[in-house]
Amino acid sequence: MVNGSNGNVKYELNYITTNRFYVEIDSTIAASFTECSGLSFQIQKNIFHEGGVNDQQRVYLGHVEFTDVTLKRGITDNFGFFNWATKIFDEENGENNLRQNVNILVFNQAGETMQSWTLIGAIPIGWKSSDLQADGSSVAIEELTLAYEGLKVAKKGGGGNPTTRSKSGFFTSN
Repeated sequence: MVNGSNGNVKYELNYITTNRFYVEIDSTIAASFTECSGLSFQIQKNIFHEGGVNDQQRVYLGHVEFTDVTLKRGITDNFGFFNWATKIFDEENGENNLRQNVNILVFNQAGETMQSWTLIGAIPIGWKSSDLQADGSSVAIEELTLAYEGLKVAKKGGGGNPTTRSKSGFFTSN
């Protein structure tokens, strides 16, 4: 909150709510999702106890593990995510590079990008449709689960482009 020039209190619209986010794949906003879960990582730790030192322990860090991300949205007539997921097990598709850098963009109330998570080298590992019930009245939901090899967080992001491994075996993060 900032005092305006006329003495009135002016509220800035820079707070983030959890319901203003989009997913960007292949440099375009792919969809508006109702839910995104699993954005996290865990660093493995190794505990070492030194002989004679009974009141302390040594903690050595190991590898990082990224949690799978699940995106949920209402079912639409766009088959993009289903087609991307099914190319994985289609032996005749002829495509070797099915990985994408996927951006999850969060906006403030003014519509400005406040934060961007880039899933590096993301690939679909699951797709699921909600149960169909003749007597139900809820919206049919589809879920897309992505595994990824790296995570980059920034205030503003871009990309979501197809990505390839470098000669060292890693995916580029831009």
